[in-house]
Amino acid sequence: MSRPREKRETGEQDLFRARLDQIINMRHELVRLAQAIDWPVLEAPFGAVYSDGPGMPPLPTRWMAGLAILKHTFDLSDEELCARWVENPYFQYLCGEEFFRHDLPFDRSSMTRWRQRMGEERITALLQESLAVAVKTGAMKPADTRRVIVDTTVQPKNVMFPTDAKLIHRARERLVRLARQAGLDLRQTYVRVGKLALIKHQRYTHAKQFKRANKALRKLKTYLGRTVRDIARQIAGEEELEATFRWPLYQASAVLEQRQRQRGRKIYSLHAHEVECIGKGKAHAPYEFGVKVSVTTTLKRSKGGQFVLHAMALPGNPYDGHTLETVIPAMGKTIGNQIERILADAGYRGHNAPLTHKFKVFTAGQKRRVTPAIKHQMRRRSAIEPVIGHIKTEHRIGRNYLAGEHGDAVNAIPAAAGYNFSLLLNWFRRLLWLLIAALNCQTKPVAA
Repeated sequence: MSRPREKRETGEQDLFRARLDQIINMRHELVRLAQAIDWPVLEAPFGAVYSDGPGMPPLPTRWMAGLAILKHTFDLSDEELCARWVENPYFQYLCGEEFFRHDLPFDRSSMTRWRQRMGEERITALLQESLAVAVKTGAMKPADTRRVIVDTTVQPKNVMFPTDAKLIHRARERLVRLARQAGLDLRQTYVRVGKLALIKHQRYTHAKQFKRANKALRKLKTYLGRTVRDIARQIAGEEELEATFRWPLYQASAVLEQRQRQRGRKIYSLHAHEVECIGKGKAHAPYEFGVKVSVTTTLKRSKGGQFVLHAMALPGNPYDGHTLETVIPAMGKTIGNQIERILADAGYRGHNAPLTHKFKVFTAGQKRRVTPAIKHQMRRRSAIEPVIGHIKTEHRIGRNYLAGEHGDAVNAIPAAAGYNFSLLLNWFRRLLWLLIAALNCQTKPVAA
């Protein structure tokens, strides 16, 4: 695929159309953000996935990067973003349009394909640019990035709460549907009695009649086991059918065999097998199903707010302290500044930080090497918690709708960048009000 044709400011005039900069408020925070972002810097990493070759050129980088910024800054789905882009001139100006457009110049699926092409390393450019704009506009000082707070949270996947009964019932339904598509004539599909057994199990469990609930669960397992064996007999020796049913049959067998306290990976969702069960000790949510995400913020609250310096998805549900070996080098690469001190909670005890930062990490409750100044700074360690809360509720980490482990990675980083851009919009808005207040406070000349 050839390289994208990047958008540039041309200054062209149109006899029948007015330019956007002539009809919008040029002091608006989105206009000032669009002017502050260094778009050619973003074009370098995002354009590296393309090569000069035949074919239709992809959409401009400013379009796609601008859409990603708007999506996570304003917590919009792809469909909502496309609808608002058509009716919002400020959204169009941020994406590089010079004239107002009444139609959508791209397809919604273009955003999906763009995210799939951009890996975790390239999408980090959005977060880096948000920090560069913060420093450039005075919302943050470079010295603020030297002392940081690290913590982890859970990015839940868009899956139903898993129970054995629902997983077994769903596995049988998928096998029956796939068998019909493949033209197999099953001895019995258990469509009616399987649904009835699931309803009975749910009602008995709610009524705390666990013996009857277990009886209904055994029925569900029997129905799934019979379906698995029936399909296995019919596809034996058929290479094409065996390849089609290999993964669904493996999932069904794993769901049948997995137990409550078994070691190793378990299946919690059939369509998102990468989902992990993570317990954070919350009273209202003892277990969450998704992926662990590391978040790093500044220790000191900057003029523009407490910015997120780094975010990273951590598949495999690692111990918090063992994440520093990966997080600290990636953090230094993103920030581009020397990290003097890292503050973390007690969950990071026994960490495996690199030797260069081994004695720069301080955890809650630590006694050795803790000076009075560090002890005073540890009081701000919990300042990262509301930042995580804002990212989860307002910038699309609270529920991840993107598929696969790749979706986990490319959702966490733009969400952190979207949080930073929302702080920058508030910063621009605040500066505008201060400017207006200063102009109003000027003494007006008194008429003679």
